Amino acid sequence: MGNISLNQSQALHGTELIEVAREVLRIEAAALTNAALRLDENVVAAVDLIFSRVPGGKVVVLGVGKSGHIGEKIAATLASTGTPAFFVHPTEAGHGDLGMIAPNDVVIAISYSGKSNELLSVLPYFKRNGIPMIGLCADAQSPLGQNAEVWIDCKVSQEACPLGLAPTASTTLTLAMGDAIAICLLRKRGLTPEQFAATHPHGALGRRLLVSVRDIMLSGSDLPVVQASTTIRECLSEMSRGSIGITAVLDGDDKLIGVFTDGDLRRLLRESGDVLALPVIAAMGPEPKTIGVHELAVAAADVMTRYKVNAVLVTDEMGNLQGAINMRMLLQAGVI
Repeated sequence: MGNISLNQSQALHGTELIEVAREVLRIEAAALTNAALRLDENVVAAVDLIFSRVPGGKVVVLGVGKSGHIGEKIAATLASTGTPAFFVHPTEAGHGDLGMIAPNDVVIAISYSGKSNELLSVLPYFKRNGIPMIGLCADAQSPLGQNAEVWIDCKVSQEACPLGLAPTASTTLTLAMGDAIAICLLRKRGLTPEQFAATHPHGALGRRLLVSVRDIMLSGSDLPVVQASTTIRECLSEMSRGSIGITAVLDGDDKLIGVFTDGDLRRLLRESGDVLALPVIAAMGPEPKTIGVHELAVAAADVMTRYKVNAVLVTDEMGNLQGAINMRMLLQAGVI
């Protein structure tokens, strides 16, 4: 590896180790670059084959050893980007797990040499049942390459391991090839952010696209609300109870007519020290910032940012007060 020989391994330190790390990255980057230049219509054939059989079927990924670990990641990436997929270990497949693989499925088989005994032992099952295979390996003439309906070239000129034994550049390339196939399928299928979020409800994107204002707003008896005639002294008690820095103001018909905020109170105190006996209608903001109860919670964050406020009131289609939401609730819900 570079200018650093194996018998120096015990003495490596400092800048020498940095150079070793750089050489590993250079070798693996070169493997990816070279494979990108070699890409051909086989990738198109692989994508079209999977697309033609899914969602009626599934993608089943198999591999042994390091190839198996890479296969698990490829299956997870496919599943998370809209292509139903799962991983099966070839050894377990030979002990009954082949029953998980149906005739309308498609197999991605991974073996750098294309000669993995555990993998080759289950290939006849796929042939007998008409289950097509995509082979990710280095040699088109290997048993795997010869038996696969589509062969994807995953050959590397060298591994980053100085012994040439530990799969490094080859596993990186195979992983990237799986990513390439998954993203091609995503693009071909036209997966939307909303569809992606549906299978990632615990992720940041899922929370942004699935959590609505109604899900996290303050409502019912917890919502701070006062009538227009309420004094500011009484209003402060209601605001403290709600702990969101605002209170909604309603008229005699319980229609929303304004909002009183911490900021309104500070402005009043700057102008006059004796304000507690005033009715809140004299000091409220008459045009409260609102958001619809069925809107996404992330839209509330946009309203707060646009108008430079920390909380907004929530209304229904008729303008009736339904709740309130503030920036703290959005943060706690993981929306922002």
